[in-house]
Amino acid sequence: MPPIDLIALRHEFHRMPELGFAEESTKARVAGILEDLGIETHIGAGVVGVLKRGAGNRAIGLRADMDALPIHEASCHDYVSQTAGVMHACGHDGHMTMLLGAAAALAEEVEFDGTVLFIFQPNEEHGLGAQAMISEGLLERYPVEEIYAIHNLPGAPVGQVSTRPGQICSSESLFEILIEGQSGHASMPQVGRDAITIGAEIVQALQTIVSRKLAPGAGVVVSVTEFLTDGQRNVLPGTATLKGDVRARMPADREEVARLMRQLAEGIGAAHGVKVYVKFNTEFIETINAPEPTQAVVDAALSIGLEAEGNREPMSFSEDFAHFSAAVPGCFLLMGNGQKGPCGQPLHSDDYDFNDDLLPIGAAFWTKLVRDRLPVTKSESE
Repeated sequence: MPPIDLIALRHEFHRMPELGFAEESTKARVAGILEDLGIETHIGAGVVGVLKRGAGNRAIGLRADMDALPIHEASCHDYVSQTAGVMHACGHDGHMTMLLGAAAALAEEVEFDGTVLFIFQPNEEHGLGAQAMISEGLLERYPVEEIYAIHNLPGAPVGQVSTRPGQICSSESLFEILIEGQSGHASMPQVGRDAITIGAEIVQALQTIVSRKLAPGAGVVVSVTEFLTDGQRNVLPGTATLKGDVRARMPADREEVARLMRQLAEGIGAAHGVKVYVKFNTEFIETINAPEPTQAVVDAALSIGLEAEGNREPMSFSEDFAHFSAAVPGCFLLMGNGQKGPCGQPLHSDDYDFNDDLLPIGAAFWTKLVRDRLPVTKSESE
């Protein structure tokens, strides 16, 4: 097939964003390109391309995410989303394009020995896509020894690579606290059990988890994001629901937050004579990088002239790649998207855009990493 026009392809993906587990057109387009490159292709929850060279038994996986976000795009370029209320505001259009660019380059050469798995994952934004592919038997059918993923990073210089061994992204847990009080007349609060006052007390108490009950520097964030009641202008609420988000760097801290949250909320409820119920559900586990793949990323980046930082600070956001790197030694790395204009806007902003200048850099990095991790021995190349 003719060389892939990376910019045109990225713009095509940007125009046709699809939400998690609804990426049907995206999957078909990705699979079509892989097949045109002569790469063995399989479609399931996501898309998998399998490329083997030589007689080597080693195999590595490279992951790109495919889903978009439910955001109305505010950009004014000529490739804006054609789907109302849906936008590639996290750069997954660019991630797919970089990996397809690497697939095209690797399909034309024999300078590696082993198997590369090109993994195009659905529904990263809700933390469900990696597990869906694993549950389908991806890692049993195509066992890999290492797995890697790139995410662009607005605000960092274009192409700058940063990563770290150990924890790189936080977990995300969602909580819901239900308070069952007794509604009553606003003029006679003493005859009811005002759920809104009890809820406010719980909100304040939850802030002491980080400030007083965990070690300084633990990197935990507890945020109450919703406070819902059945009260009216002159009716004290009988029920209230608090919802929120917890980020943690270590599983032990996440579990301790859940324990303390139940202890505080149920204790405050008991003090006021009401029932309080706490639900705590972890959507994303912590993303952990293995030492050897992480060093391989830094070495590959430096060898092609990129700036690389191998011990960056952990990120506060969460990543579905965590399920892959929990099953197989891996490395999640960040690659600078630029510091100006839409490319420097925060991820998930309605005017964010992936930097087209990063496309050939990312594709070249993937290609170099494969050559490094699946080298051809001298006897094989002669």
